[in-house]
Amino acid sequence: MTTFLVAGSGSDPTGPKELTSDQANRLAVTRFLNYQAGGRAVTIEVPGTAGGLTITGSIDYRGKIGYGVVRGTGRDTSSDGLIQWTATTVFVHPMTDPPAKAPARPPGSGWVSRPLQKYGSSLDSSLTIALKLGSDRPDNAELLPQNGAAWVGEDRLDGHQVDIMTGPSAARTTSARPTSGTAGAVPTTDTAGADAVRYWIGSDGTMYRVRVGVASASQPVVIDFDTQKYVPVRPVPGATPAR
Repeated sequence: MTTFLVAGSGSDPTGPKELTSDQANRLAVTRFLNYQAGGRAVTIEVPGTAGGLTITGSIDYRGKIGYGVVRGTGRDTSSDGLIQWTATTVFVHPMTDPPAKAPARPPGSGWVSRPLQKYGSSLDSSLTIALKLGSDRPDNAELLPQNGAAWVGEDRLDGHQVDIMTGPSAARTTSARPTSGTAGAVPTTDTAGADAVRYWIGSDGTMYRVRVGVASASQPVVIDFDTQKYVPVRPVPGATPAR
C-alpha cells in the first residue's frame, strides 16, 4: 500500500508496520487520556477552497463542548470571531477584530446558532472530529491492528518524541463484531479514505497531533494539542453540553 506521510524532518518513512503491543496500548488509551484530563488546549487548522480557518481554544472532553477564537487564513475576515460547539450545534459570535485568546467567560449576547452539519462542511467535520478525540473508556488494543491500525513513522513534535500511527478503518470497524471494547475509530461521516486518520502519540499515550482527511476538502484537517494554556470551557447562553 502506498503511504503518504506528513511529518517533520525526523520522521521515518519506512512504515506502515504492524503495531507492537506497546504501540497498540498507547493508541488504545490516547482518547481516554484526553477524557481523563478533563480537557485540552487545541489549535484546529481547517482547510477550505476559499482559504482556511484556524480555531484556537479549548475542548472539554467530559462536557463534550469546544470554545475558541476562529480566524480566516488566506481569506477575508467574514468568518472571524468566537465559536463554541457541541455535537449538535455551532454557536458563532462574529467580530471584526477578535482577540488573540477567547475570553474565559463568553459574551452573554451576540451569538448566532445553527445545527452542526454532518456532510459537506470541512469546518463542521473538523469540529466533530475534534470532539470525538476524547472517550470515557480505553479502546480495545487487540482490535486496533485487526481493524487496520498501523505504525507509519516517528517524529519529534514540540520537543516530544512521538510515534505516528494510523487509526483503524471506519469501514472495517463498522463491519467488525468485537466481543469487548471498541476498535477505536474516530467516526465522522466526512472522512476520506482508509488511511484518513493519523495520530502523533507520545511515549505515555498522550495525543499531540491528529491529521484527518475529509471528503469535503482537498487538504487534511490538522489538530494540535497543548498549543496554549487550557482554559475551562463555559457554555454560552443556550448551549447544552452533554454531561
